Amino acid sequence: MQEKIVQIEAQALSAINSAENLQKLEEVRIQYLGKSSEFTNILRSLGTLSPEQRPQVGALVNQTKQRLEQALNERRNSLVKAAQQQKISSEKIDITLPGKGIKRGKIHPLTQVMNEAKNIFICLGYEIAEGPDVELEYYNFDGLNIPPHHPSRDMWATFFIKDDVILRTHTSPVQIRVMEKRKPPLAIIVPGRVYRRDSDATHSPVFYQLEGFLVDKNITFGDLKGTLTEFLRQIFGRKRNVRFRPSFFPFTEPSAEVDVECVMCDGQGCRLCKGTGWLEILGSGMIDPNVFKGVKIDPEKFTGFAFGMGIERIAMLKYGIDNIRLFYENDLRFLEQF
Repeated sequence: MQEKIVQIEAQALSAINSAENLQKLEEVRIQYLGKSSEFTNILRSLGTLSPEQRPQVGALVNQTKQRLEQALNERRNSLVKAAQQQKISSEKIDITLPGKGIKRGKIHPLTQVMNEAKNIFICLGYEIAEGPDVELEYYNFDGLNIPPHHPSRDMWATFFIKDDVILRTHTSPVQIRVMEKRKPPLAIIVPGRVYRRDSDATHSPVFYQLEGFLVDKNITFGDLKGTLTEFLRQIFGRKRNVRFRPSFFPFTEPSAEVDVECVMCDGQGCRLCKGTGWLEILGSGMIDPNVFKGVKIDPEKFTGFAFGMGIERIAMLKYGIDNIRLFYENDLRFLEQF
């Protein structure tokens, strides 16, 4: 019996040391120490031994079992450690390899131009006001001296949501909203998105506009001219000439288109300016008395001017861009240039 126990121990130790993984090791444990193992059978047969043999064999079985359990634990720890080392090695990062470059983000050219324009007017004493993109027809048209069915409404290709609710075609409705709630003096700029049903190389159905107006006593066209000339020269350069041409807008009288000397040919005439030497840049004028009356401001006491410009238009001229769609296609090859 004792020889058999020694033989089983030797076989078990050999099997334990040969186990390649935890699963194989568990199979060895079940084979030699499980409920159906030979050791268990020997323990069950102790009752058949003589009283003299029973203590010796029992002690040998227990000692052998302890040695095998210790060997199992040592082998198990060794396999766990080896598996951990293998995992660490497989997931090891080679810090000598070159890192993946991180591209620096840049501010979108339209945002750059909008911020530049806002900062110029803030330095001139203006404050920023905002209004809703989805607007009532009254604020977009009627309050700006553009009554229903008047032909001047054809100037704006309007998106109607329902009969009296539209997507604003300009930021001018904020002018009415501000003057309804506040009284002069007022110096306000209104940046924001506007919407018109128009789409080609130089027009987008959604674009950005900057509206501005100044209302106070004794405001003249000279104040308008000085303000816009200063603004355009800060945008396009101090030596850039500016001119005002008579025009028509329903909410200003008199009205003027403002041109800037061609940025490509410096006024000599080229394809961009169609040989004229000038580029149309924005619209402006003195606020019509009817607009003042609608917001209960006395036109005999107060005067004011207003102007509006497309940010895309300014950006296209400033950076020499010939297609407005480039601003919205999110092509990094284009955007990284700014």
